[in-house]
Amino acid sequence: MAKKEEVSQIIAWSPRTLTTRERLAKDIRINWQLYAMFLIPVIYYIIFRYIPMFGNILAFRKYNAGGSIFGQGPLTLKYFKQFITAKPFWQAFSNTLILNGLYLLFRFPLTLIFALLLNEIRNLHWKKFVQTVSYLPHFISVVIVCGMLKELLSTHGPINDLIFKLGGEKISFISLAQWFRTIFVTSGIWQSLGWGTILYLAAMSGINPSLYEAATVDGASHFQQVIHVTIPCILPTIATLLILDIGGLVGSGGAFEKVYLLYSPMTYETSDIVSTYVFRMGVESGSINFATAVGLFEGLINLVLLTCANFVSRKVAKTSLW
Repeated sequence: MAKKEEVSQIIAWSPRTLTTRERLAKDIRINWQLYAMFLIPVIYYIIFRYIPMFGNILAFRKYNAGGSIFGQGPLTLKYFKQFITAKPFWQAFSNTLILNGLYLLFRFPLTLIFALLLNEIRNLHWKKFVQTVSYLPHFISVVIVCGMLKELLSTHGPINDLIFKLGGEKISFISLAQWFRTIFVTSGIWQSLGWGTILYLAAMSGINPSLYEAATVDGASHFQQVIHVTIPCILPTIATLLILDIGGLVGSGGAFEKVYLLYSPMTYETSDIVSTYVFRMGVESGSINFATAVGLFEGLINLVLLTCANFVSRKVAKTSLW
């Protein structure tokens, strides 16, 4: 009987289980510095990402300069009908898909292959040197990159001089529509190839070395270890990055700045994308409602692509964002 009373007293005096809110409040008091740092990106996204979403109402209501920022008049689908029947929009839409599709088709496998090659370098100093050289183009301003491209590809640039010395005719690369996609994709790969390997290398560093030892004991060659150990272990990272890339096929990403700095009316046929089209219609032509409707449509298409890619990845690779 005495033992039962002692047990009941211990239970009565034991600390009660904290609720979720209390645990969060306690954690905030202990790690307030981390939460303060976390607050900065949260505020950024609220101000520059979520609040501007209210402006999408202008895709359905008429906007007049000096009036309400949320437009006026009844809701209508007039502006959606306008861009759906506009030939320049569909040209820009197809160019966006082609440019981003070609860029993804070449950049994604090349980045993975480059990361696998970097991972095989055993000389630490040489590995750091290669990584540094490959990362540098990512930090060069897009304005500078486009200026370099224009100088290199101009009719008096070094590339045309080389073509002329070899007996060929000089080519005005920047002014010809058929060359724009090649310039865009190759320069993009040069800029992002090294930087894109960071996540892959981080995933590879977490692979258990015993897996390679077991593969070596089983007689697997170096190439077979990469195929049967390295790639399966980083497959979740590959799937996640592929989902994000597919979700941005119709978006501009960082393409707007480069396209805007490189294209001209002579190359609209292959260079004009949705983002530059929206910029011209909204800022240069003043068609705010039309541009908002196009931008909203672009966002919805990206959402559909992202959802489909996530669904396929969850079924095939057993990895997804949600």
